[in-house]
Order: sequence, then C-alpha cells, then structure tokens
Amino acid sequence: MEQKIIILDFGSQTTQLIGRRVRELDTFCEILPYNKFPKDDPSVIGVILSGSPYSVHDPEAFKVDLSQFVGRLPVLGICYGAQFISHTLGGKVEKADSREYGRAHLSTVDTTNPLFKGFEQNSQVWMSHGDTITAIPEGFECIASTNDVKFAAYASKSEAIWAVQFHPEVFHTLQGTQLLKNFVVDICGSTQSWSAASFVDTTVAELKAELGDDKVILGLSGGVDSSVCAVLLNRAIGKNLTCIFVDHGMLRKNEFRDVMHDYECLGLNVIGVDASEKFFSDLSGVTDPEQKRKIIGRDFVEVFNAEAKKIVGAKWLAQGTIYPDRIESLNITGKVIKSHHNVGGLPKEMHLQLCEPLKWLFKDEVRRVGRQLGMPEHLITRHPFPGPGLAVRILGDITPEKVRILQNADDIYIRGLRDYKVRLSGEDARKVLAAGVPAEMTDGEIEVSLYDQVWQAGTVLLSTVRSVGVMGDERTYEHPVALRAVTSTDAMTADWAHLPYDFMAKVSNEIINKVKGVNRVCYDISSKPPSTIEWE
Repeated sequence: MEQKIIILDFGSQTTQLIGRRVRELDTFCEILPYNKFPKDDPSVIGVILSGSPYSVHDPEAFKVDLSQFVGRLPVLGICYGAQFISHTLGGKVEKADSREYGRAHLSTVDTTNPLFKGFEQNSQVWMSHGDTITAIPEGFECIASTNDVKFAAYASKSEAIWAVQFHPEVFHTLQGTQLLKNFVVDICGSTQSWSAASFVDTTVAELKAELGDDKVILGLSGGVDSSVCAVLLNRAIGKNLTCIFVDHGMLRKNEFRDVMHDYECLGLNVIGVDASEKFFSDLSGVTDPEQKRKIIGRDFVEVFNAEAKKIVGAKWLAQGTIYPDRIESLNITGKVIKSHHNVGGLPKEMHLQLCEPLKWLFKDEVRRVGRQLGMPEHLITRHPFPGPGLAVRILGDITPEKVRILQNADDIYIRGLRDYKVRLSGEDARKVLAAGVPAEMTDGEIEVSLYDQVWQAGTVLLSTVRSVGVMGDERTYEHPVALRAVTSTDAMTADWAHLPYDFMAKVSNEIINKVKGVNRVCYDISSKPPSTIEWE
C-alpha cells in the first residue's frame, strides 16, 4: 500500500506548492478540499493544513473538524493552518498592526525540536499574513520566533502537532524543504517510494484500463506538457492516438515548422492545421487579455471539433493540462486569476470525453517524467509558453504585423539566451543541476547557457505605447518591447533573473537595429508575487 500525505486545501494559491515539495521528497500526496478528509484510509501517514485567503474570524472562513486526525496522525499547520489550530484549540489570533508580508529571519529557533532539525540560526523565511497568533493554546510551546512574530512556530508538548506562520513551501524560505523533510520523512515516517518511474508505470496502466481500444485525439501545443502527454499516451495506446497541432498564428518564429519536425521524429501521428486566418479575424479589435484567452479557447475547440469529425470513432480528447493551469483558472475559493483555454471541460457538441494524464503534476515533475520516457532533452527543457501564445504578450489589439514584430524581437532574445554561456560553481551550480539541466561538472564548475539558468523568458510588445527615438537625424515614434526572464522552480512564485549587463546591451542593440517597429527595449525586474510572469 502506497503511503500518502493528505494536504487539506483552505484556498491558498500555494497549496499545490506544498504538494510539489512533498513529491520532491519522493512521497505521494493527495490535495483535498478542507472538508474532504478520508477518514478510513490506512495509507495516510500525515496531514498538512494549507494557508488561506481568509481570516479565521471571517464568517465564510473554511473550517475543519480537527478531531478527525489530531491524536491519530502527525499534523502540520501552515500560515492559516497554524492560525486555525491555535484559534480552535484555545489560543488567540488577532489582526496584525501591519500586514506581515515578505522575507523575515528566525531570530530564535529550537533546533532540538524534530521539525527544525538541521536548521541554522537566523534562517530566512517567507511571511504572508494579515492576522497573527498572539497566544498559543495551553499545552503548546513556542519553537521559533522572528523579530516581529513571537509565535513564528509552535508545537504541542504531548500530541504530534506542529504549526508555522511562515510558508516553507515557497523558495524564499531557504530551509523550507528541510522543514518539510523533517515532517514528512522523520516525523510521519515516509519510505520515499514515489518517483517519476512509478508515475509512468501507474499512469500507463491506468490509461490502458480507462481508454481500452478507444481512439484518442490529443491537442499539441509544442510545449513540454503536451509533448510528454503525447509520448505517455503513445506508450499506452499506440496507433489509437492521433495528435493535432493547431497553428493559431501567434506561435514563436518558425515554431510550427520546427515542432512538427520534432513530433515526426518521435514517431507520433500528427496532423498540422493552419487556422491562423480564423484566429486573427476573431481577435480583430479585441484588447482585453481575458477576452483574448476566451476567444482563442473557443476557436481552438471549434478547430478541434472540425478535425475530430474527420477521425471516425474518436471518443476522447487528451490535453497536456498541468496543475498550475487549473489552480490559476479556478481554486477552492472560486476566485479566478486567469482562464486557461484547456481548462473547464468540453462543449457538449464535441461528443468527446476529456483525458488529462498530467493534471496533478507541476512543470518540473513533467520534465522528470519526460526524461523517464526517454524524450530528447531540447523538448524537455523548453521554457513554458502560454497556450494563447503571443496574443497575451501583445498589449492592445492583435494584428499580423504586431505578431511579426514580436516574433522577430523574441527570436533575437531567445537565441541570445541560448548562445550566451556562463560558468557556475557552488550553490548556483547546485540549483541548476537540481533542476535537471544536463551539465557535467569539471573542477567544481559547470557551463550552461542563460536559457538553462532561467525558468521562463519572453518578450512583450507594448503596442499601445509609442516611444520617441532618434535614428540618424530623424525622430521615430515606434513601440517599446519589454524583456522578461524569471527564475523559479514551480511558476507559482518567481524572481526576476539577474541577466548580465553585456548580454542585455547586445540583445537590446540587435533588436532595435534589426526589428522594424521597435525603438526601445526595457527589462522587467518585478517578482511574482506581486507581479505575474506574463504581462497581459
């Protein structure tokens, strides 16, 4: 019987990060709504309570009956989870004088407590809460504090209950993985038996059982998610899989041609559809980014419906949907961040069932699965790219000319990132290798491209802005472009990448000189949160 950690979701945007961190520890986990704890599941070895956008004092705040698992299983409360435990068991939670958001340091930490084994004094953590715990329940003790937060962490003296007001799941908490390992492995007793190999074996078996001899249509985007999904399905059902790659006209430069070649080399049965004229027509004059997404999603479905009718006996539509797509489209609170065109089900007229083999995986997990499947590295390491393509990287309305400008500028930027090599050592090298980037260490150093160092990079066209410039003896009034590059491990949080000045100078000069319609290049140095990775 496979061990599992249950993560109860109270609506936090980082709940799935907790799940991802647990899986990094080779431990299976299930993320369930706060009120759906599985009472009679002997495979459960521990419970984690997530954060929440609510205060424990809000009438609509999500609540759970702690008696379902307290006293039977180890429990870890995170942020709202920590506040809820304190509030429920007799402690006190009050509105903080000011919102406690951002980096903090543990001024005191009890390293004798098993939750903090291996912790350094003054370790950096990430706070994000409006309420704060001002008193802990009787029978509990404080095990960590910051200069501003007395009860940054506390624990029961008699029960297996721990609680932290900071977020160990985000990478800003430098020893967050250590804390979760202490809880999952040492306290809960995980045998660390979950892996990409076990996922492939289990998922292929499940797909064979679910799909049988049915025919499946897969929507390919060119990205790693749909590509891994295709290879996984191909392993399960072979000839019964037909892949369709739709060119909506807003892909990267030459991407349709290059990706079609890659898929043919993988032995996939792929139909390429040039539907760019339809998409450009339907997007004409539309400026709202959410509306762009909805139009592209609608057209995408319509194109698929037309192709599906040509495939006799098709019963399923497969998609490379991963968890960040779904959590950003709709979480347990019902709040939409942005819609994704492959989320939300299918129209009835398609008469197809939906198959999403990767829907619980994060991007890095998808890459691990791709390597397990033996896919080529250049497909696996491709940066994430939005389904609506460059449509959400053009501010204002969409025209073929604007797409051309952005494609050319973006091509220079991405090629530049791939061509610029850097040598790394120490912690910088460790982070890159841990992300799965193929590189060999020589004399304590590795050589990688800037492209391999960043999580995602892209170019934004500010088509609603005209910037004054001087070229030769004439003034120009053309568009600025913004370059964006972020470092991340999960896409739910991200920091801007500190690219070398000489690289940015070279790229800026090349874009301005070679791309007609651009006379200014900017670099986005905002992090997520508060900014998203895409501009829209």
